[in-house]
Amino acid sequence: MRHSRFFNMLVPDTKVHIIIIGILVGIISIYNKYIGLVGIILLGYLFYYNYKNTNIIRAEWTRYIEGLSSEIDSATGQSILNMPIPLTMIEIDGTIKWYNKRFLEIVNNQRILDENIEKIVPGFKLSHIRDEKLDTVHVKVDDKHFKLMYNIIKTNNKNKSNYIIMLYWIDETDYEELKKEHYEKELVVALVQADNLDEVMQDTEETKRPLLIAEIDHKIGLWVKKIQGFVKKYENDKFIIVFERKFLEELEDKKFDILDEIREIDMGNKIPITLSMGIGTGGMTPLENAEFANASKDLSLGRGGDQATVKKNEKISFYGGRTKAVEKRTKVKARVISHALRQLMEQSENVFVMGHVNADLDALGSALGIYRAARNRKKTAYIVLEGNNSGIDSLYKKIIGKEEYKNILLNCEQAISKIERGSLLVVVDTHRPSFTACPELLKRTENIVVIDHHRKGTEFIDNTVLDYHETYVSSTSELVTEILFYMDDKISVEKIEAEALLAGIAIDTKNFTFRTGVRTFEAAALLRRAGADMTNVKQLFQNDMATILARAEVIQKAKRFKDNIVISVCDENMKVSQLVVAQGADELLEIKDVEASFVLARKSDTMVIISGRSMGDINVQVILEKLGGGGHLTLAGAQLENINIEEARKQLEMAIEEYFQEEEE
Repeated sequence: MRHSRFFNMLVPDTKVHIIIIGILVGIISIYNKYIGLVGIILLGYLFYYNYKNTNIIRAEWTRYIEGLSSEIDSATGQSILNMPIPLTMIEIDGTIKWYNKRFLEIVNNQRILDENIEKIVPGFKLSHIRDEKLDTVHVKVDDKHFKLMYNIIKTNNKNKSNYIIMLYWIDETDYEELKKEHYEKELVVALVQADNLDEVMQDTEETKRPLLIAEIDHKIGLWVKKIQGFVKKYENDKFIIVFERKFLEELEDKKFDILDEIREIDMGNKIPITLSMGIGTGGMTPLENAEFANASKDLSLGRGGDQATVKKNEKISFYGGRTKAVEKRTKVKARVISHALRQLMEQSENVFVMGHVNADLDALGSALGIYRAARNRKKTAYIVLEGNNSGIDSLYKKIIGKEEYKNILLNCEQAISKIERGSLLVVVDTHRPSFTACPELLKRTENIVVIDHHRKGTEFIDNTVLDYHETYVSSTSELVTEILFYMDDKISVEKIEAEALLAGIAIDTKNFTFRTGVRTFEAAALLRRAGADMTNVKQLFQNDMATILARAEVIQKAKRFKDNIVISVCDENMKVSQLVVAQGADELLEIKDVEASFVLARKSDTMVIISGRSMGDINVQVILEKLGGGGHLTLAGAQLENINIEEARKQLEMAIEEYFQEEEE
């Protein structure tokens, strides 16, 4: 068809001419029949000649075109056979029907005709073409990398229609090796800080202090030399380290063993030295990597120190963090924070205080403490609280029974309607936006203060004007008590507020038995002098009969998972409050030889909660972080969405096994 159209374009159409001549001959015949007869004879000859000549030209042109097509087909075939890139033709099910010599070299001259492509090239999957419908697929064959391009062709056979897939193997091994070299030579920035050098130096003999500093510098220097890096000490307890990315994977495999080496230094120091490390990589520039490293170091410090945090763009990994945070004896930071918070309050029109969802005594107690600090500054203050729950029931009823507090407790909607851009928002006992009682408030003001004692996770409030985060303290109530003490010459709180703060300390320390330091007792002494009555505090912990029975059932269902761990799993249809789960985990630690306990219960139709407790040798925070939770070394929790309780138990057991495996390594 194409040949005919092309021929018609080149050969003149004489039919029109013959018709015109025929008309003229007809006209002549009317006037002279003899001349017309001669014209008709000549016209017939002309028609015969044109017909014969046209057929001859058409036949010659067709032979020329067919000869040219044959040459093109031959050239095409030779080009495909000798193409410098590997080619493979497969059927839709993966059966190899044809290949060229270049492809044979890839597969080491195997016999591959009529074999399946997935068997010959394990890295290739037909699903790449069928499901993902990609234009290109990347495949590795032995030590070579290929970009695999393809197209699907419909072939028309005599009896049936079929499809074949033509594969084009583009060698990109050099590119991949260059990319790998570029990746490995990318600079990594690490910021290192000794967590507790001041405290260590105070407890070390003066003559041995220079030796202690020299030993720290020596060990860090040797460690950096192994990774062919550069180290610069820019303060007495701070270092900046730069090295190539190819060493980072090795450091991660060894869990940053420099942490253990520094902790084992013994130069007469009574307190072990610990490091906080922040590692930044994957940024577009060295400056961005330095910013990642600084954010990572803040995370390490916020999680209690003695650990390394690696930030690769948005991905964050934690290593270490297996020891308790060392209590800082100096209260200089508490005084500085107190004065800064006082200035912020004085510059604000009003103050909003917000804890976490399902508030406990520590959250509500510390909120009341900040409320009192604002009132002492003559500022209007509100506490954002999403209703009552069993954990704060006794304190809540006492508060609403007093005239002063009737209008200060707001729910989320009420708080949103009252807060302004110039308001000060103080978040207590949590640093995670999604865990706050009203996350929307964080968007309504630019003046946000965070006061918390939980170890930092990957989610945290980052747009703060003041962040007081100390993981070594017992509770947020302890931090707030110190703030109140330094904000005025004499601590000024109402009796109920002092008792609420003391209850917050007591609940998080399990009546001053866990995570209790010298400053914890000092804070408790301040609150006692402010009028807190221990009998009234004790009453705030009293539970109703239903709670006691539910806790007993939790304990009854406990089973040993390992010799030193017990797990209690409540029935699937038994919904238990968070308070009961936490108290049950506490009670299970009373069992002889038990070093850690976990309680699982269904809180709602879609949520399973886990509470973990430890005597200190097992880090329940690291275990529950694997399930998306967090907390402290001895106290942690997690929430699992859209899962049945049996599956939650299996995930917990896998997390425990993984934790012990990492400990062995």
